[in-house]
Amino acid sequence: MRILKLLFSLLLTGAVVWLLQTTHKIGDSSLPPLGAFFNPFSGFWKNAEPAKGFLFHNAKLKGLSGSVEVVYDDMLVPHIFAENMADAVRVQGYVTAQHRLWQMDISTRKSAGRLSEILGERTLQIDRMARRRGMVFAAENAVLSWSKSAEGMRLLQAYTEGVNAYVEGLSAAEYPIEFKLLNYKPEPWSVLKTALLVEAMAETLAAGENDLASTNALALFGRDTFNYLYPEWNPKQQAIVPDTGQWRDWQVTLPPVAAPEPSGLLSGISEGAKFKFSLDERTDPYDDYIVGSNNWAVAGSNTASGHPLLCNDPHLNLTLPSIWFQLQIHTPEQNCYGVSLQGLPGMIIGFNEEVAWGVTNVGHDVSDWYKIAWVDNERTQYKLDAETREVQKRVETIKIKGKEPFLDTVRYTVWGPVVYDYEPTHPLRDCALRWLTHDQPSRDEMNTFLFLNAGKNYDDYRRALAAYDCPAQNFVFATRSGDIAITVQGRFPVRAPQQGRFVQDGSRWSNAWLDYIPTERVPAMKNPARGFVYSANQHSTPPTYPYYYLSNDFDDYRGRRIFDRLSSMRAATLDSMKTMQLDNFSQRAADALPVMLRMLDRSKLGAEGLKMADELAAWNYRYDANATAPPLYEVWFDSCYLRTWDEITSLRAEKKQVLMPERWRFIELLEKDPNSIFFDHLTTPQRETAHDIVHQSFALMQQYFKENPDKRTGWGAFRGFAIKHLALIDAFSRLDVVVGGHSSAPNAIKQGNGPSWRMIVELGERVRGLGVYPGGQSGNPGSRYYDNMVDTWAKGEYNNLLFLKSADEPSSQILGRQVFLP
Repeated sequence: MRILKLLFSLLLTGAVVWLLQTTHKIGDSSLPPLGAFFNPFSGFWKNAEPAKGFLFHNAKLKGLSGSVEVVYDDMLVPHIFAENMADAVRVQGYVTAQHRLWQMDISTRKSAGRLSEILGERTLQIDRMARRRGMVFAAENAVLSWSKSAEGMRLLQAYTEGVNAYVEGLSAAEYPIEFKLLNYKPEPWSVLKTALLVEAMAETLAAGENDLASTNALALFGRDTFNYLYPEWNPKQQAIVPDTGQWRDWQVTLPPVAAPEPSGLLSGISEGAKFKFSLDERTDPYDDYIVGSNNWAVAGSNTASGHPLLCNDPHLNLTLPSIWFQLQIHTPEQNCYGVSLQGLPGMIIGFNEEVAWGVTNVGHDVSDWYKIAWVDNERTQYKLDAETREVQKRVETIKIKGKEPFLDTVRYTVWGPVVYDYEPTHPLRDCALRWLTHDQPSRDEMNTFLFLNAGKNYDDYRRALAAYDCPAQNFVFATRSGDIAITVQGRFPVRAPQQGRFVQDGSRWSNAWLDYIPTERVPAMKNPARGFVYSANQHSTPPTYPYYYLSNDFDDYRGRRIFDRLSSMRAATLDSMKTMQLDNFSQRAADALPVMLRMLDRSKLGAEGLKMADELAAWNYRYDANATAPPLYEVWFDSCYLRTWDEITSLRAEKKQVLMPERWRFIELLEKDPNSIFFDHLTTPQRETAHDIVHQSFALMQQYFKENPDKRTGWGAFRGFAIKHLALIDAFSRLDVVVGGHSSAPNAIKQGNGPSWRMIVELGERVRGLGVYPGGQSGNPGSRYYDNMVDTWAKGEYNNLLFLKSADEPSSQILGRQVFLP
């Protein structure tokens, strides 16, 4: 009996040991070995930080030429004081990894197509698409180019070695909690990973195109109706750089490329589905949100202090940890404060003792699809003019946790990779992707922001930008001496009208990008008489710009509101800049709602309908968190929009990509062409007009709120908002934030997207900065500095940015110090 009890005890002990040491799969997810995770000496308990904050440890750092002191303020912002830039960025790499290591790892794994190594087969298609779109190929080309700049590579290597010094010193107990949850180890950083981070930004900001959807729309409607529905210039828009005659005498020759004739070849739309509309007959599920930002600079002539003011609030996906990391770098050559991206040396947005700068996304189309003329069924050869070309095959090996690696062969043509040839029914199966980010960038591209960090004047600003290629950005700039400027900087193909708007013929080299806009001719403006420069992702120029065809989607509302406010503003202050960044006014609602209300026949609305109409009529077009009119308007407007385009939405419901007309064009048709054939429903015997659509949609709006009385709330609760952890772990997310804002307002907040860093800089005798982002400096969910700025951001408040002159400058905001020695 004793032997049986002993055997049972041994078996039970073995089972418990196995349970605690083994990864357990639950559905599509898995649990880490529970013994290691709950181990009080090395498990998640070790990730808790003291209630008073971070513990500061001095360290020796190989490669330093001298000591470096890091002063931390009460927001956990590191202020790095070094004797040279190489030492500064080496410590920047170490300090960034110290606070954001897992974020650095997971961000580059996504762009490298390596998520499946840690998450298993469920992320295989994500990894496969990253590889097939050429993300790693692009990063490798970037490193090849950067390697030609000795100084640039020296600083990149110093940053990399700083990250790796921190990684090498970690014990398993010190791994960030996400490594423990996902049961894997940190790995060394590399310059290639920095390039992958750059490519991830290019994918977010410079991959936009509507080639297939536009080609389908052209095939569906024909040329005249396509031009009627999809004009590219909004006449109400204010361009970033207006026409002041500066390019009147330029001699420009555009390539002779003709836009395609209507064809169903690539559309996937049958002939029977075509609609015979023409101009002679005239008697978000589909969200048009632009990934973008706001920035502006106001000259001293328009400010109360007489000093320039510069503002920037880039709109990006809001996550925890935050995309940004605040820091200051002080060397004998520079003293700069701003926000960095984890994995890149220097600061992307910021200011120093002489200048300030900020960025918004340009959004020009630098991503085209070309239909390949294959010579053989195996797709190994293709036609290009009179030649037969061989594809280059790149075998991508994707490692999968718990399974054999997946091998994927990607064909590369002269245009780029054939992305979808593994999907037999994909309409782009025989097309190759031409994407600017695949090209080798300027050798000095990585120096752009480092040069800006150390800039002293306008000439330094222009020299810094000359090497910057992609993703194109609107760089706003101001100096303490009084200059303000903006430059639409990037590498832009010279295009024929409509070139790149549709899928192109890949058998003709004449369809290629044969030239690029010279750097000295990209749109730019310095010290305009109006006293301000600005951008909000609108068109870079009006159509009179000789290289005008810079196609893609552009914002039509935020820029107009900002222009109106800056045009009427005198004696601007820091407070008036805050009110602009926090402005919830929607120009789109101000354009559309009066037109819609005029079309309502109030005698047909009933008591509840009249009450709703009156509430809408009294609305000030502001998407404030507690306002109850915005939900009414949103449901009504969206219903009008979607019911108008039933010809398109029915096809999109069948998974066919067809371009939706822009909302500004829809509002224009409501107002100026209410009898357009497109307001008619094909399934009804009578012919509807805009008035009918407006009434039907109002009734649907009433019905919606009758069936969903809990939705009759303020805008913030109706829309919903969350700042999610990068691994979508709710316990590490902020799901309790209620805010106003709207994608068409300067305070462009969506459900998980919005102002990721609000910064205001006054360039006075001593430069002063205000800033906040919705997160915290620490990437550790167990730290008080993980999300301590979220509530500040949500309330529309700002932090005074501690801009130190020296490491020993006294301040009540100083939290602690960290010293690095060679």
